[in-house]
Amino acid sequence: MSLKKTKKRKKVSRMHGRKMGTHGWGARKKHKKSGHRGGTGMAGTGKRADQKKTLVNKLYGNKYFGKQGITSKKTQRDKRDRINLQDIELNLGSYIKKGIAKKTDKGFEVDLSSYKILGNGNIKSKLIIKAKSASKSAIEKIKKIGGEIKLK
Repeated sequence: MSLKKTKKRKKVSRMHGRKMGTHGWGARKKHKKSGHRGGTGMAGTGKRADQKKTLVNKLYGNKYFGKQGITSKKTQRDKRDRINLQDIELNLGSYIKKGIAKKTDKGFEVDLSSYKILGNGNIKSKLIIKAKSASKSAIEKIKKIGGEIKLK
């Protein structure tokens, strides 16, 4: 049976007897200030930091250095909201809780007036959707079931 040391005392607390002012670093001036301790973390990873490249690539992958992607100031990303029919049907329960949808005698009325409805997936429930716009396939699928899409 081996006894495992649970807590190792720090060097400061072990080496504070007589003539122990240097803690094993030779002259006192050699190990006094923070200049001898090097940098912390990502210090020194500037433009020409070859000494840290392997560390950076290991931690962050190859996407740390250089530029990624092309984006001019004129290029604006399309930020319109889109949702698929299958996602609407999957989330009907939460939509009803949030007050976005309600059950009527004609089917489920869903208010997604800021969204474009896309036709990915199959649906089984009858939906009446208020939307900003919709794709042809989405309109066809909803009409086939007997629902409708009201566009703004």
